[in-house]
Amino acid sequence: MENVEKLGPGKKISFDVPKNVKTPVTVKKAVSVEGFVFLVAFLGLFCFLGVQMGASNMLNTMMNTAYQLLMDTVFYIMAIAVLAGAVSGLFSEFGVIAMLNKLLAPLMKPVYGLPGASAIGVVTTYLSDNPAILALAEDKNFKRYFKKYQLPALTNIGTSFGMGLIITTFMMGIKPLTGAGFVLPAVIGNVGAIVGSIVSTRLMLRQTAKVYGREQWAMDSSEIGNGAEVSADYRVVHEGSAASRFIDALLTGGKNGVTMGVSIIPGVLIICTLVMMLTNGAGDGGVYTGAAYEGVAVLPWIGAKLKFILMPLFGFTSPEAISIPITALGAAGAAIGLAPNMVNAGLIGGNDIAVCTAMCMCWSGYLSTHMAMMDSLKCRKLTGKAILCHTIGGVCAGVAANWLYKLVMLIL
Repeated sequence: MENVEKLGPGKKISFDVPKNVKTPVTVKKAVSVEGFVFLVAFLGLFCFLGVQMGASNMLNTMMNTAYQLLMDTVFYIMAIAVLAGAVSGLFSEFGVIAMLNKLLAPLMKPVYGLPGASAIGVVTTYLSDNPAILALAEDKNFKRYFKKYQLPALTNIGTSFGMGLIITTFMMGIKPLTGAGFVLPAVIGNVGAIVGSIVSTRLMLRQTAKVYGREQWAMDSSEIGNGAEVSADYRVVHEGSAASRFIDALLTGGKNGVTMGVSIIPGVLIICTLVMMLTNGAGDGGVYTGAAYEGVAVLPWIGAKLKFILMPLFGFTSPEAISIPITALGAAGAAIGLAPNMVNAGLIGGNDIAVCTAMCMCWSGYLSTHMAMMDSLKCRKLTGKAILCHTIGGVCAGVAANWLYKLVMLIL
């Protein structure tokens, strides 16, 4: 057994373990400035919330919001993940992913820097929600096409298209008091989201390449075949008849979705609760009751203060429109729910719908899902970089939609 060395701050230490087995950890002084700074920031946040909402209401809102998120959001995401996992299992078992990888590689590689198989992740998230792509990432026949540095970028490209169909159809369905509907602005918003997805994914790949390099594969050939070498020209399938393989693939894929759904619970409940409390305001009549989803509306306030930058970039008709993409940071569903009343009040028009569609689709609640998604991909240390890259991507999506809408209006 090894003896414990006396080490200073920031150095590595190996505790009592058998020889030739190293378990390095980073150590710091037991009492340091870091502890005091964290305590001040932690207490400062809760004091701020408590003063605004009342201590009892604050605690009740936290618990009620977390509960509602668990029941309404997490289980919803888990249901999506199970279905998406089942479909991806079938696509994997019967070679659809392999075909898409070959067919779409000429498009996905130069545009996104990802293998062609990633296109199926775009489709699944567009039809459902961000975490649906994680069910694919659990599948060996999907994961095998990726280099190690490419895998974390699935979070960025998947989130860029999360809830895309729901957001697009919702925006198209809004009926303005005068003039035509918002079909064209919603379509332009989709194009803007594609621009944002490219920016976000490419920026993320630059960061991950620095960590993992560009040569190592996410899985080696022996890992794919459980110890047996499997050529890239072949894929692993279940044993038995076609009907038996169908059932096995369906259930295995669904099981992967359950595992993923459970793993995202801490991230969604913790992060989204905080984001919701910083995004939403008081309850009906401006009174705090301790109900779920109440808050202090700090993020919209920040957005209003930054309107001198945001208005030229996004071309918003009114400052109030800023609240839609800011709300999308926490939940895209809540964000698009603000649009109809703003349209009826004359606060937003076609240009705003295009920009909000792009940003809601590209961001789609990424602050509340990115941490859980990166954790599921076992890339937790890169969460900060993923969030930063996606923030930039969402801004680019809004700017692209704004100027593309103006260009189309000039042509028409």
